[in-house]
Amino acid sequence: MLTMTASTTQVCAKKNGIANFLLRLLLSVVLAVFPYSAKADSATFSHVGIALSDEGYVLNANVAFDLNPKLVDALTYGVALRFVVELRIEYPRWYWFDKVIARRRLEYRLAYHAITRSYRLSIGGLHRNFDSLDDAVRTIKHIRNLPVASRGKFDDKDTYEATLRFFHDTAQLPRPFQLSVLTNKDWAIDTGRLVWAFSAKTIKQENAGSEQAGAEEDILLDAAAGIE
Repeated sequence: MLTMTASTTQVCAKKNGIANFLLRLLLSVVLAVFPYSAKADSATFSHVGIALSDEGYVLNANVAFDLNPKLVDALTYGVALRFVVELRIEYPRWYWFDKVIARRRLEYRLAYHAITRSYRLSIGGLHRNFDSLDDAVRTIKHIRNLPVASRGKFDDKDTYEATLRFFHDTAQLPRPFQLSVLTNKDWAIDTGRLVWAFSAKTIKQENAGSEQAGAEEDILLDAAAGIE
């Protein structure tokens, strides 16, 4: 019996491996025939700034984007949408590779619950429910108090380069949607990479939550994001 069970397990594993290989092959063929890349202008940053708070340096940013009907339909039918904020700060060096000073990644998960007819926004292990989709998306659009680095991390005499990106992480969609993602730009929300230079000397002390952000949004971000 043990031998038969082991043999059956090996056969199933082999079939799964072949199925995964065939799926990857099909996707690569489709991608070659229908080349597709996300439009970098499907979302834009309307405001970006690094501020100095009592706890350290934080990022504040506003993202402008809209959920098209395809994404709204997918959400309504139970498909969770995941959005990612990626920030990297480097110290440029002409004699060697740039030195990475800080790297942050913030993930949002937006889902619809048909029973309660509400939208749940998750950041890490924290969750918040919204009665309307507009309110949930508005919270995603306003990035507040995202910790970047501790005080003293940046030297006042140096200039640093920040790279920021916001995008819909289509790689985390259910597998049946992957083929559609490769051939349909409607799934894409992507700001592309925004790069700017800053000096710690020019960053003024400011209230990180002062720009059109509710207290609950600040608490949600503060608790979800730590300093690396």
